[in-house]
Amino acid sequence: MVYNTTLEQMQPLLDALHERFDGRDGVIFLSGDLAAGKTTLVQRYVGSSEVSSPTFSLQNCYEGDVYHYDLYNITTEEFMHKGLLEELEKPGLHFIEWGDEALRELLKSAGFAVTNIDIKNLNNSREYTIYDA
Repeated sequence: MVYNTTLEQMQPLLDALHERFDGRDGVIFLSGDLAAGKTTLVQRYVGSSEVSSPTFSLQNCYEGDVYHYDLYNITTEEFMHKGLLEELEKPGLHFIEWGDEALRELLKSAGFAVTNIDIKNLNNSREYTIYDA
């Protein structure tokens, strides 16, 4: 699915995500350039302006079993060493920013349902491409 929307008109995208994951667990890789809107998407999904990038904490947890990870400059080995792989076993949605291909393949081989959302920052809008890994 591809959505081309402004930040003010994200509701159809959010509705599609809520419908897709309603009552289901999942891992969602968020890909895009710096400031593409990865954290903003999580903020809007959760429905709270209190959502912030977990750049230094690596993980933030939100009401409704939503987990948010920022793995910028973190390798798959470091991710596993810090015990974050076990965190993905918790019921809920796990949004991962800056996850690498090695982590994606590891999760798929372990049986996790992985979805990708690629975000492109266009002039006055963003393009969100959603697909299964």
